[in-house]
Amino acid sequence: MAKVFDNPTPEELRTFTEAMPEARLTEFGNVNVQTTVLSRSAGSTYVVDRASSGKTMTRAHYDEVAALQDAYLAENDVIVVDGYIGNDPAMQTAARLVMEMRYANIAGMQQKLYFERRDGREPEVRVIYTPGLAAPGYPDDRVIAVDLDNYVTRVLNSDYFGESKKGGLRMWNEIVYGKGGLALHAGLKVIPTDDGDKVFMIIGLSGTGKTTTTFTTQNGSRPIQDDFVGLMPGGHAYGTENGCFAKTFGLDASFEPSIHGAVVKPSAYLENVYQDEAGRVDFFNEHYTKNGRAVFEMSDLLAFEDARNVGPVDYLLILNRNENIIPAVAKLTQEQGAAYFMLGETTGTSAGGAAEDGKFLRVPGTNPFFPLPHGLQGNRLLELLATHPIETYVLNTGRVGGPDGDDRSKKVKIPHTSACVKGIAEGTIVFETDPDFGYGVASEVPGFDDPELLRPRRLYERQGRADTYAAIVDTLKTDRVAHLQQFTQLSEEIIKAVG
Repeated sequence: MAKVFDNPTPEELRTFTEAMPEARLTEFGNVNVQTTVLSRSAGSTYVVDRASSGKTMTRAHYDEVAALQDAYLAENDVIVVDGYIGNDPAMQTAARLVMEMRYANIAGMQQKLYFERRDGREPEVRVIYTPGLAAPGYPDDRVIAVDLDNYVTRVLNSDYFGESKKGGLRMWNEIVYGKGGLALHAGLKVIPTDDGDKVFMIIGLSGTGKTTTTFTTQNGSRPIQDDFVGLMPGGHAYGTENGCFAKTFGLDASFEPSIHGAVVKPSAYLENVYQDEAGRVDFFNEHYTKNGRAVFEMSDLLAFEDARNVGPVDYLLILNRNENIIPAVAKLTQEQGAAYFMLGETTGTSAGGAAEDGKFLRVPGTNPFFPLPHGLQGNRLLELLATHPIETYVLNTGRVGGPDGDDRSKKVKIPHTSACVKGIAEGTIVFETDPDFGYGVASEVPGFDDPELLRPRRLYERQGRADTYAAIVDTLKTDRVAHLQQFTQLSEEIIKAVG
């Protein structure tokens, strides 16, 4: 008869994980698991019997998946992990992961992200997860079936931890929306200034610098959350997780000391990080994947802050890993903020799988986990901005002047972005209206060493590419309007903001 391991201790979960054939110990004494699936499986994700931003399935098909999985679980040992999404009583959601024991690392990682819950309450959201069970007839014989009516997500045939983490948060998106707010795929940090603490919300697609921007330090800033937050009327922000699921490719202690320090602690869980036969880790080796990850607790960072201790959000930063004419920083009106939020423009990374890596993408709200029609996101954000003044900016975390490999282009580096964030917090950036897009472009940013990253037109004109710049402007304006018009729920004032 199958066994149920009910809320094992962290030590027990670590022991279970070390027994996995895919698990190896690193030079740091932490555990590194190599998975078969290397990123989230968007093409295999279905919402049950609802109008949705993605694929849908019928209730009958979901019932077939549920029956298949339940029969499998009856014959296989499982781990149950209970916790909370969020730690503020006003927004916390009781959650449960039911995990096939064979893949204990996922349970161990999820336990680190949940806030502790020992109240015996029945869970409001559940993720039921069987990596060892194939789902014939679905893409890659894999399915993530999202039942929003009952807040249950069933995952079959993926051993990638992100499906557990995002399984609960995807359902939490609808819960927050139903309470009048908006769940944002965002980091949250607080920056001390002479005028008091300033709260920043940083939204961006996975791999575009969201976590890096959240954890890079300005004035002794403190990170609050790195991946998902709830924004409610009045600018109030709520956290979701007690830890982080950070990308590790390119992790450099000199640029990201807090993340690096947490990743190399023995208590961290690593996933798909390169290591040699001696256990030596190489964060710059992409032989297996560039989507290496690590899970650690917030308490493992050099500093952090609890969302319950900070005031309303002051600034919203929309990250756009671009490679042509988007400046390192641009200041937006509220309507432009909602529009650029809905555009969700960026260059895809390995976090979204091989199909997205290096491709130009538009992902509304940079939130591929919003399960409802996307147009609702933009309208709700504009409504929330009207309840509390939040200055909104676009930050390009990519390049200006062309893609990597084009010697005419320039990289927007981590110190550049950090200088922009510091300048926004301290109010030291002078903005002028851009004649083409109507947003504010910076004439100067303290500590920023390259004005052509702030004013891309100058780079193109100096290189004799003014016509190229003008052509990109025309294409962007036309394409952006056409793209936003496909969201039938979206307010006209938002669409006009990019015309």
